[in-house]
Amino acid sequence: MPRKNENTAGNPGGFKNVLITRFSAFGDVAMTIPVVYSVCRAYPKVNFILATRPSMTAMFVNPPANLNVVGIDLKEKYKGIAGLSRLSRDLCSLYSVDAFADLHNVLRTKVLSVFMRMRKIATASLVKPRAKRKELTRKHNKILLPLVPQSARYLEVFARLGLPAALSFTSLYAGKASAATSDFAKITKPKPKGIKWIGIAPFAAHKGKIYPIHLMRQVVEKLPETLGPDIKVYLLGGGGKEQEILEQWEAQIPFVQSLAGKRYGFAAELALFNHLDAMIAMDSANMHLAAIAGTPTISIWGATHPYCGFKAWKQNEESTIQLPLSCRPCSVYGEKPCFRGDYLCLSAIRPDTIIAKITQTLAK
Repeated sequence: MPRKNENTAGNPGGFKNVLITRFSAFGDVAMTIPVVYSVCRAYPKVNFILATRPSMTAMFVNPPANLNVVGIDLKEKYKGIAGLSRLSRDLCSLYSVDAFADLHNVLRTKVLSVFMRMRKIATASLVKPRAKRKELTRKHNKILLPLVPQSARYLEVFARLGLPAALSFTSLYAGKASAATSDFAKITKPKPKGIKWIGIAPFAAHKGKIYPIHLMRQVVEKLPETLGPDIKVYLLGGGGKEQEILEQWEAQIPFVQSLAGKRYGFAAELALFNHLDAMIAMDSANMHLAAIAGTPTISIWGATHPYCGFKAWKQNEESTIQLPLSCRPCSVYGEKPCFRGDYLCLSAIRPDTIIAKITQTLAK
């Protein structure tokens, strides 16, 4: 173990420079933010270096002063075992790393942990509840009990390093009235007084997490009937087919603007999210991004389930929409084929149910 540093209170390892890794999908990385920011603020005399994919560094908006987020090229420069060996050497040399928190625990980071231990660096890795997840998602004899939230599992990693912390994070814009309107000026003008802004992110990585698109369009078209004409809906999605569908909605529905495929960047989109009155999303990255931006977030669940531990930040049952089918959940991530073959868990949710939830959220 590294020598103790008497000047670092509550840090028995005396760590000065802690490396954190999370290489994964956008939603997974977004879920680390409340924990990482909280730990950084709990130990202001410790430097934290978070290594992730280059495309994800920009989502770490308004980071603590002692957090340095770095993008790592795993496809070329640090590819394979030899590349991971170079990565451990480069990171340790550049940042004088004396502790390693692995928030991913996959083959790549397991190998990186080995190289770190060879350098006498203290390490701790995420513990995944694989057996419990199988009990929750199996076809028969499910054990339908909530698992430990992912944020708590991330906190456990730091606690095992001797860096316990409470979750102090509130939003990416904590301490400010709201994100500056200039931050999203390239997307839209500031919100006019009396207008309700609603975000809708109708897509996800897997079919088992996507509310039928024709039904979601009905939700969008019916909103003025309940909320009145003073609304604007921002549509979120990726490129390709998603962009094509949402741009068609934009052309045909007057109060809609599509951001799909526009590549405005995390800083602009998160600032816009902060000004939304509500976000409706699947179990997806946009659900997590909206929540950490401080947006009231309504999530729709199909094949997956909040019990798997991946709810949005500070989300409660009132802000989720799901059906009590005995086959749910059938998957942790939504990638497995539907047990029934018809995705009734999603298609049976009525558009009016979603609209009622939006109305309820806005009333608060």
